[in-house]
Amino acid sequence: MEDFSFLSEDELSNKVIGVAIDVHNQLGPGLLENVYKQVLHHKLLKEGLLVEIEKSMPIQIDEIYLDLGYKIDLLVEKKLVLELKSVKEITNVHVAQALNYLKMGNFKLGLILNFNVLQMKTGIKRVILSKGPRQF
Repeated sequence: MEDFSFLSEDELSNKVIGVAIDVHNQLGPGLLENVYKQVLHHKLLKEGLLVEIEKSMPIQIDEIYLDLGYKIDLLVEKKLVLELKSVKEITNVHVAQALNYLKMGNFKLGLILNFNVLQMKTGIKRVILSKGPRQF
């Protein structure tokens, strides 16, 4: 099995986007999110990537960790967060969700992949956790 842990988040995201486009080309839009999640998980594993599916993300407050059911759809190589959607459009709520996962796991980059589009390239949103206070 090939080692991809040396890839930067950007390099990793480019590889993942290529696989997501392939999945979308084969399945098309209109299926449930879980279908895309399972197929993308399978195809990324087949590529030799380390992928965790539905990675639990506990909330930390005052040195206490609470597992309240938050789960990252796919975590690639322990550093790239993938949130999969099958919706009309990506909204600010989806971006906030991805940002929260980045913050909880101290990750730098996430991708929101919306498969309910005619062309996959229009369903991709990069989410970057910037340093410093959050702006609202």
